[in-house]
Amino acid sequence: MTTTFAMDTPELETAPQAQAGQAVASSKALYFQLFDRPQEAAAASRDYLLAQIEAARQEPCELPESVWELPGWIQDRAEAVGIAYREYLGARKNGAPRRYFGSKSHALYFLKGAAPTKLADGAWLYGTLGRWENPDFHPLIKTYLEELGDGVPDKNHVTLYRRLLAAHGCEHWESLSEAHFVQGAIQLALAYNADQFLPEVIGYNLGYEQLPLHLLITSYELNELGIDPYYFTLHVTVDNAGSGHAHKAVQALRNLMAQSGDPAAFFQRVLDGYRLNELGACTTSIIAAFDLEAELVEIFTAKAAVGRNMHSDYCRVAGRSINDWLGEPKQIPGFLAAMENAGWIQRGQEVEHSRFWRLIQGERAEMFGVFSSYEQQVLRDWIQTPRDADSSQRSARVLSHRARQRTLDTLNQHAGRSGYPERGLIRRHAAGALQGDAELRELEEKVAGAAGKTEAMAMLARLMSPSVHHTAIGLMATRLYSQLLDA
Repeated sequence: MTTTFAMDTPELETAPQAQAGQAVASSKALYFQLFDRPQEAAAASRDYLLAQIEAARQEPCELPESVWELPGWIQDRAEAVGIAYREYLGARKNGAPRRYFGSKSHALYFLKGAAPTKLADGAWLYGTLGRWENPDFHPLIKTYLEELGDGVPDKNHVTLYRRLLAAHGCEHWESLSEAHFVQGAIQLALAYNADQFLPEVIGYNLGYEQLPLHLLITSYELNELGIDPYYFTLHVTVDNAGSGHAHKAVQALRNLMAQSGDPAAFFQRVLDGYRLNELGACTTSIIAAFDLEAELVEIFTAKAAVGRNMHSDYCRVAGRSINDWLGEPKQIPGFLAAMENAGWIQRGQEVEHSRFWRLIQGERAEMFGVFSSYEQQVLRDWIQTPRDADSSQRSARVLSHRARQRTLDTLNQHAGRSGYPERGLIRRHAAGALQGDAELRELEEKVAGAAGKTEAMAMLARLMSPSVHHTAIGLMATRLYSQLLDA
């Protein structure tokens, strides 16, 4: 029997929320509300999607006009990306500089700027979990489960990105601009409105799961700068066109569009969803926005708000006290220049030659702990970059992440043979694997005692929401849901 989706009507253009003058929530405000109190944001998130769809219709769409052409289009696109990446590698081998990241701080700036999107990774498919009884939804559901790592912490995409941010002191991203939250807000809004916006969910998924050239280059250059690229290389493998998420996206589109009462109208809404990927800040725009000195000024400005009254008057730069310099944000560029002129900072030299750096790092450093590891990296790169140097120039060569891991593995092997306990290895256990975890045991008991599979799946789905799935209870719920789906 063919099922006709209720979401085919009414048409989006006639929805009352789309009327002129309707207030729409900001991307940033909606983003946090959908994480914290999604039920309260139901109406606002639907209005937001309508507004974003209208805006996205102004964007070009590269998709072919018919569904049967999609596999060939995806294959051709993947081949073109592969050729471009091979050309990039050839250029690098012949001495070309990094294309994206002029320094390690530049790369960390990107990681921080992409955080609102990456921490909602996969969210747009959350609303499909309740359709598990329809096999045609399984490609979308299984894509969501894979985004969640099938409940394994070391594969859960949000867990991986949270670790990456924490490893480099980039956790404080909440003050980013409105544009940085657009993609995350769209993903979360789709998560909680899947029944009304299923064609758009499918279209968005189809666009998001295509392998872009920037993902390959980003992975390569992050590793080169000593930053673990695993979050990004994982997406290279799972998004493949042969059997991965890109393939599942087309499979779901074909099956579900065939069940629509108006396949042509359904596909037009799929195109709208595809275009949603073009809104807000993206990988390349975040990378292009980096300005090393501007980022340092912003960091010092934020520090000044806290530390402008905490310095003694005897410490002076250019005849003025530190408290005086920090009193007004507009004085920060002048303060940096004054420290350089006074010899506190030696531009173009190793940071250890700068007196100011030694206040931050070193034996008995008076300002130890004031700057996060990300902030220190920005300061380091700014000091070591000569004032007249091109801002896109490469930073000093560092040991790549993979080379460093090989070195650590070798050291650990030697330590094991010598009878010493292993050091340096991070042993990661599945969340909640320790015996005695009452909350996880209680969940297992509730699932086992459910009246039937329908009740059990609904119970588990609630714990697999974008705000919970990466927690211990969410990871266990994901594992149990995955087992029941295939049972």
